[in-house]
Amino acid sequence: MKKLLLTTMFASAVLAVSAQKLDKIKDNLKSKKYTEAKAQIDQFLADEKNAKNLEGWYTKAKIYSEIAQDPTAAAATPNARWTAFETLKQYVAMDDKGQLLFLQLDNYKPIMDIYQGYFKAGADDYNANRFEPAYDNFKNCLTVSEYMAEKKWSNIALDTTVVLYAGISAEKSNKREDAAIYYGKLADAKVSGEGMVEIYKWLVDHFYNQKKDAATATKYLNLGKEVYPADSFWPAYELDMARDAGNKEELFKKYEAVLAGDPGNTSIRYNYAVEMYSEGYKPELAQRPANSAELIAKAEEQLKKVVAEKPDYAAAYLVLGQIQYNQGVDYNNQNKAIRPPAGGRLKPEELKKKEELRGLIAQKFDAAVPFFEKVDELLGAQGKLKMEDKGYLKDAYDLLITIYDNKQNKDKVKIYEEKFNNVDKTH
Repeated sequence: MKKLLLTTMFASAVLAVSAQKLDKIKDNLKSKKYTEAKAQIDQFLADEKNAKNLEGWYTKAKIYSEIAQDPTAAAATPNARWTAFETLKQYVAMDDKGQLLFLQLDNYKPIMDIYQGYFKAGADDYNANRFEPAYDNFKNCLTVSEYMAEKKWSNIALDTTVVLYAGISAEKSNKREDAAIYYGKLADAKVSGEGMVEIYKWLVDHFYNQKKDAATATKYLNLGKEVYPADSFWPAYELDMARDAGNKEELFKKYEAVLAGDPGNTSIRYNYAVEMYSEGYKPELAQRPANSAELIAKAEEQLKKVVAEKPDYAAAYLVLGQIQYNQGVDYNNQNKAIRPPAGGRLKPEELKKKEELRGLIAQKFDAAVPFFEKVDELLGAQGKLKMEDKGYLKDAYDLLITIYDNKQNKDKVKIYEEKFNNVDKTH
């Protein structure tokens, strides 16, 4: 009994000494004597007798957190904030009862100081274009945020702002793989709001063009389309992906699906028509697909829908004219192919066929003229034009010159030659 009593008395004495040491350390902390407090708490916890002292660990977390917030003290201890966080985690892990009395009495101030400290440091670095340290600070801030959410000290499941700036800072530091992780967190959570659509677009482009991962790119494209259904980026990119796959039949099905969902999208409809026409029409007959006539007819149908919806769509009028013109060229090639044998004459039926073909050539060229004149009406009367529009105008004039030269109408040829030559000067 006496031995037990002595042991108890000895333990009480040790506890009293430890408490006195801690009180002195806390006084130094309160007086902002950080150098002394840091040295004392490190020495205190290095003593095996104090290794499980909860208040000691909590006090260390507070000391290092305060050091991190003091510019002079922080310069001497660069990793003070992270040490404070790791120490606080140690304190929490050692509290078997989970009461966290010291933390609760301080209203969770140390952990909030750590979080806010990382965020402010990250923001300061970001605003000063120091993106690598900004990234490190935002990354640490997010780690703290996720720990707080895990412990249910915070009700923020996803710290959107911190995740976003971690991603942007990583991207601006040329750490695209890291940026993709943070942007992916936002997209997976289907975040929305002003400017957030760019996150989804970035992910689609990153995985499709940089990583060559079409499956993941498609995942983020579908998420983006779900959150921002009205954005025209998604159908355009879907079509690019289908085009890259090289299967024209699947590409055209994709066009139909896109237009079914957005029938008023004249740009998509125009592109659909042009791609069908490019697939269906080749200068050499042997190179044309078996369904050439069907594709050309569908292209013409789609282009007529475009100009019905948007009567000032000059490019669509140009292609409509080219369809008619090229059909005339086909008839002209057939006409040229009918030749008499060496030293002989054409047969009556061959002469009749050539006459019929000449009529068809004139018919098709005549049908092309109003479309090319419409391009002139829409663009020729304007002032400065975009390079693309100048190209459309020149093409229309060039084909009108050819048509009127075929008709031997010198006056019209002269008119359109002058217009052609003045495009760059006038526009």
